[in-house]
Amino acid sequence: MKFWNDKPYHSLDYELKNRFGEKVYRLALNGGMTCPNRDGRVGYGGCIFCSGGGSGEFAADPALSVREQIEEGKKRLAKKRPVQTYIAYFQAFTNTYAPVPYLRALFTEAISCPEIAVLSAATRPDCLPDDVMDLLAELNQVKPVWIELGLQTMHEDTAKRIRRGYSLSVFEDAVHRLRRTGIEVIVHVILGLPGEDVSQMLETIDYLNRLDIQGIKLHLLHILKGTDLAEQYIQKPFPVFTMDEYVKMTVACVERLRQDIVIHRLTGDGPKDLLIAPLWSSAKRQVLNNIHREFRLQDTWQGKKYGQDL
Repeated sequence: MKFWNDKPYHSLDYELKNRFGEKVYRLALNGGMTCPNRDGRVGYGGCIFCSGGGSGEFAADPALSVREQIEEGKKRLAKKRPVQTYIAYFQAFTNTYAPVPYLRALFTEAISCPEIAVLSAATRPDCLPDDVMDLLAELNQVKPVWIELGLQTMHEDTAKRIRRGYSLSVFEDAVHRLRRTGIEVIVHVILGLPGEDVSQMLETIDYLNRLDIQGIKLHLLHILKGTDLAEQYIQKPFPVFTMDEYVKMTVACVERLRQDIVIHRLTGDGPKDLLIAPLWSSAKRQVLNNIHREFRLQDTWQGKKYGQDL
């Protein structure tokens, strides 16, 4: 088996230790923005799986300044382990969906903190106008900027079902423009979207292999209270992954993935007070342990099946 330190995949932890010589931890921040898929510019209600917190339930309180959010996050981490270096991760909603002066103030406050090594912002590919791109390119000269794009799937029919609100060509254009400025691109993919089979999920991985991306986050589909997906699930339940199915699906994705693509996430845990299904996903440590065990059982690793036909 091929290993990146102790893991059979190119983990974020491995990459950060190589770059910075130490462990680096994310601080989930909230920039107080919304989303064009909620305020009517693109649509209302957001993607059908998106909760009222805009995927930022674990982010800090937006009523606090960025500096205060960073200090609060540092205090929480300090209770668990000694940490010196951090990623300022703007997580909730769409973090380039604001006027440039607002974004400049927000992001500059974050990277002005000496302990912040990287600025990371989750956003939509249709929220990167030229003036925002210019700002990100400027900030990238000060400290590394990572942009996280929520693709979820390459399949246009699924994208319409989940109400994503933009076409694949918009995503591709955003990736090309970001890479021309030297900004690293991390792509979010959701496994287990309604109507998608194993082949379609693997096709999304093969598609991303052909693009100039630097990182990926694999997410399990969570059905959360208060979402349109939850209403659909309650009215007409559809299949969701068992833990064993998700473990095997994740390993199948990783072994097809280019080895230079950094894996930022293999699973996630939805807020327990909102989670409807699958309930097993709240045992995140067990899920990760099972994924690592499956790599060993299959004697496989990231990229082992890269470029092979489905």
